[in-house]
Amino acid sequence: MLGFYENFPENPQKIAHLSVSVSNKRLQQALIQLFHQLCNESLTIEDVANPSLPQCTVIFEFGIAEANNFNYLDSEEKTRVTKAMQKKHFQTIDFLCSIRYYRTLKEKKTPLKFDYYMLRFTFNKNTMQTEIFHERGPMHISPEELINFIARRINQTSQKKILKVSEAF
Repeated sequence: MLGFYENFPENPQKIAHLSVSVSNKRLQQALIQLFHQLCNESLTIEDVANPSLPQCTVIFEFGIAEANNFNYLDSEEKTRVTKAMQKKHFQTIDFLCSIRYYRTLKEKKTPLKFDYYMLRFTFNKNTMQTEIFHERGPMHISPEELINFIARRINQTSQKKILKVSEAF
C-alpha cells in the first residue's frame, strides 16, 4: 500500500504533535513537494540544526513507503504520489530519510557516516502526529532538529504559519 511501511518500528524514539492550519490534503502535498525539493538541494548543517560539525554539507534523500519498500522521491515518484493523493486521502504516510554528511577541508570533500531515519506522519483534523525512529548513524541532526527543520521549511512555503509544534518531544 502506497504511503504505509508495514515494518515501521512499534516504539519510535520521538513523537511530536503539531497543530495544522490547512487541510490534510494541502499539508500532504506540501510535504511531498518539500521532500522532493530537499532531495535536490545541498545545505550546510547550520541550515538544518545546531552544528555539531563545522564546515559540513548536508544532503537529504527521501523515500516514500510502499508495503515493505521505500521508493526514492524523484520527479516520477512525486507525480505518482500526487496523483494518488488526488484520488484518496492518506491517513498515514511513512518515509525513509537518509541524511548524508560531507566535510569540506581545503576544497576536499570527505564523506562521513550517514543518518537513517524513519518518519511516520499521521493526519487528524487540525493536528499531525510525527513518529521518528533513528535507524542508524551518528545522529549529527537530532530527531527534534529534524522535525523543527521540516516544520520551518513547510512554513516558509506560505504567508501564514501552517505547522506549529504543539507538544514537546
